[in-house]
Amino acid sequence: MQKKTDILAASLLFSGLPPEQLGQIAAIGTGRRYGKGTTVFHEGDPGIGFYMVASGKVKIFKTSFDGKEQILHIFGPGEPFGEVPVFHGSPFPANAETLAESELLFFPRAEFVALITATPSLALNMLAVLALRLRRFAAQIENLSLKEVPARLAAHLCYLMDEQQRDDRVVLDIPKGQLASLLGTSSETLSRIFGRMSDEGLIRVEGKTIVILDAPGLRER
Repeated sequence: MQKKTDILAASLLFSGLPPEQLGQIAAIGTGRRYGKGTTVFHEGDPGIGFYMVASGKVKIFKTSFDGKEQILHIFGPGEPFGEVPVFHGSPFPANAETLAESELLFFPRAEFVALITATPSLALNMLAVLALRLRRFAAQIENLSLKEVPARLAAHLCYLMDEQQRDDRVVLDIPKGQLASLLGTSSETLSRIFGRMSDEGLIRVEGKTIVILDAPGLRER
């Protein structure tokens, strides 16, 4: 695993903190390795600590009574997850599972709460991350409840363009089946929409790479 302080310094949550504080946080973090498809925690498990992705990817999802999966978030290197239940003192509200072989840092609740109580700058960083997470949830709720599936896909591709800082192509970081779950649709419907967007001259699909042929048109969907 990469040096813990380097992982922390590169993350949004801990960026800008002085080396001394990064060292204190690293001291209470424990590295854990997970194989692909391994459960990190189940919905309802006690929120005894939170995690940060050092390498790999983790999906946060809920499962309906009939077994249908709805992906809520997908987190990559430098991103924390499971932090809200830790501060609220409640169980985890969803499931977490690795999408690839992953290395995670685990921060136990009691030690981290004691540290953040004594470090106001860390508390401010936590508030900023939680505010960003809330904006993402609001956007996802809007997409799932108010937009049709083509508009949801277009919005996600635009999000990837902004995240990857390119307007000519994006690379899907998850399989299309998981992307369908994230967008609240089926794999078959998603494939048809990719085909329709290709016919309309908006995109060209090259495996995991989506070539953007008409970025303004895609943003207007």
